[in-house]
Amino acid sequence: MCESFHILCALCRVGLYALYRRLCCKGPNPTRPNFSVLCIGLEGCGKSSILAVLSSDDLHKIEPTIGFSIKAVLFDDCILEVKELGGGEKVRPYWERYFQVFQGIIFVVNSAASEEELALAKSELYKALRHTQLRSLPLLVLANFSDAQGARSSQEVSELLELEKELGDTRHWQLHACSIHNKDGLREIFQQFNKTLLDNLETEIEKRKNSSPQHTNRL
Repeated sequence: MCESFHILCALCRVGLYALYRRLCCKGPNPTRPNFSVLCIGLEGCGKSSILAVLSSDDLHKIEPTIGFSIKAVLFDDCILEVKELGGGEKVRPYWERYFQVFQGIIFVVNSAASEEELALAKSELYKALRHTQLRSLPLLVLANFSDAQGARSSQEVSELLELEKELGDTRHWQLHACSIHNKDGLREIFQQFNKTLLDNLETEIEKRKNSSPQHTNRL
């Protein structure tokens, strides 16, 4: 009952946040590009902790995400506005209600988890990727807890998730092993992901220029 109440509250927050964005975010573009990114994964895979480390937050104050949370993660070349969804069994069926307009996806898995849990993670990953709003978006898969006992290598995680087979060249994707105890490594991973987002933005800007009436008149 308590969890259902939290889910209902979270859904209300989705609507309020969307309204806030429409009313309050129409000012000049920031110096750094701002990308809206979705972060999902099963409960306990470390999504909140990763974002906390990147934001230099206190890890001791991290609580499991039941509905969703939004965190702005700052980098030198851009800002990631990350919407993290809770990964609990009763929350995952509501994921698609949060799928709005994003520029990228982060999927976190526990590399030390059992094969059964990784199989469930795989199922949830591809269920999400098939959603209309998420098709073709760049994907960053984080094999978290790489320093834990029994952790699998990034290659092993890739094979268990069948990333090559399922994704191939249908979208830009990358997989990295990571740990919250290596902040520099995490930031380096995200810088690579950011480059993909920035490249996509540049391509989109060029397309708009080429399709603009002024450009057409010059031809």
